[in-house]
Amino acid sequence: MKIGVDGRKIPGAAEHSPIAILEHAKSLGMEGVYFRTVLDITPSLDLGVLREVREHADALGLYLQMGLAKVNPYASAEAPEVRVLGQGDYTRGIIRLMEACREGADCGELWVACGNYKPELPGYYANDRFRTDAPWPDQLAAIEKFLHQLAPAARDLDIHLNIETHEEITTNEVVRLVESVGPDVLGITLDTANVLARGEDPVAAARRVAPYVRATHLRDSVLAITDFGLARSFSPCGLGVIDWDGVLGALWEHNPDLWASIEPAAPTMQMPIGLSDEAWRAVHPDLDPAEVAELYRLARDYDERARRSEVPTIEEFRAQAYDGEAFIRRSAEHLRATLAGIEQRTLHQATVTQG
Repeated sequence: MKIGVDGRKIPGAAEHSPIAILEHAKSLGMEGVYFRTVLDITPSLDLGVLREVREHADALGLYLQMGLAKVNPYASAEAPEVRVLGQGDYTRGIIRLMEACREGADCGELWVACGNYKPELPGYYANDRFRTDAPWPDQLAAIEKFLHQLAPAARDLDIHLNIETHEEITTNEVVRLVESVGPDVLGITLDTANVLARGEDPVAAARRVAPYVRATHLRDSVLAITDFGLARSFSPCGLGVIDWDGVLGALWEHNPDLWASIEPAAPTMQMPIGLSDEAWRAVHPDLDPAEVAELYRLARDYDERARRSEVPTIEEFRAQAYDGEAFIRRSAEHLRATLAGIEQRTLHQATVTQG
């Protein structure tokens, strides 16, 4: 299981070329780069540029993944560049992105997501799940219909559209989309921190999606207990509440060769998880009481560890200056150590079974 990094979130990405991002990732000890969208590499879908990026990644011994855009018709107006590429047709625009990824970079595992997160908006309204003009069930129905429209092109190009477990969608909903449209064309990009935002235990969530996971965004989080439920702040892998042995073990069981990409993020944003708010709970019909209880246990456990000075308090953690490279290095070290333990146990179990 190779460890890489999100090409949009690596420090300095906005000022660096895709080639420079690959070289930066290599210098940090990464084994690959997951560019969020092909448009981050070439807004004009220049196949020559994509071939150059592919060749450079291969020369550096790095895996290369990339993505497309949002597959929610209610969010298409927020990506006018895709509609322009389709000459007024958003569907055709997405297909052009798919074709460029395959033809230019020979990439077939492609990120997509179902909504946007707008931190400038107040409270829950920052999240597309809580749009009042488009109820979430209506959005899900439109997403499913749109994915069915894209499926023939995906099959022709031999690619997977890997839906991220983004802040607005639950793992149960993502799995239902994959099973409805077909796992031959859909997969899942597991974002380990985002499942917390939907009131899901990361280990249980990983087990649900593991058969379909084809890409990852890996990061940890700390949880604070609040009067509305919990609040999430990002942290490097191993410094937060996530049981990485459980998460990576679930993924390893289904795909030990999975490419695992770290998504660094500053801890400054606290996302509200309204587990004690009836309005929030009303739009989460799949909420599992056992998983809710586990999240509260994880939050209390972190608080106890902080009292013993084993980890920073949440206030201390959020006050620290953000160092993206340190986030990546610390996460990679923890993930590799965890994977080494999983592999050792797997080998031992195989030896015992054979013996």
